[in-house]
Amino acid sequence: MPVRVQTEDFDLTTEVAQLRARNPAIGAVACFVGTVRDLNDGSTIASLELEHYPGMTEKALEAIVDDAQRRWAGIEVLIVHRVGKLAPLDQIVLVATTSKHRGDAFASCEFVMDYLKTEAPFWKKEETEQGARWVDARESDDKALARWGVASGNASRDSS
Repeated sequence: MPVRVQTEDFDLTTEVAQLRARNPAIGAVACFVGTVRDLNDGSTIASLELEHYPGMTEKALEAIVDDAQRRWAGIEVLIVHRVGKLAPLDQIVLVATTSKHRGDAFASCEFVMDYLKTEAPFWKKEETEQGARWVDARESDDKALARWGVASGNASRDSS
């Protein structure tokens, strides 16, 4: 299954080994692991809570995988995304891609993460010294996705 949303932590070594075992013809694996920061927008972060809409979130992630596989023939993709309350340094997300050659692995991994960051239905709430606050969409994330020819506009929608 190329997409999982879960509360439990994941083990990078185990996940990559399982992904590699599915296709002995691969020559490259690219991975991205996102973690909870302890500081954001000038505030100390005590915890980050991630919420999602079960069913809808998985379908959105599967659509991202499908799009990546249309763009880079022969790649395999794995997305593991955590939800629930997380502490600084906890792992949030794993995106791993495999291909015959490193260029496609790097590009597809970056594409999936850029797409996921703007289009996957997750909501983040940070607990700071000043209290809880929702994390807004960022214009920089919309720009990262736009370089792949995909328009988002989430940051401009959220600020209105």
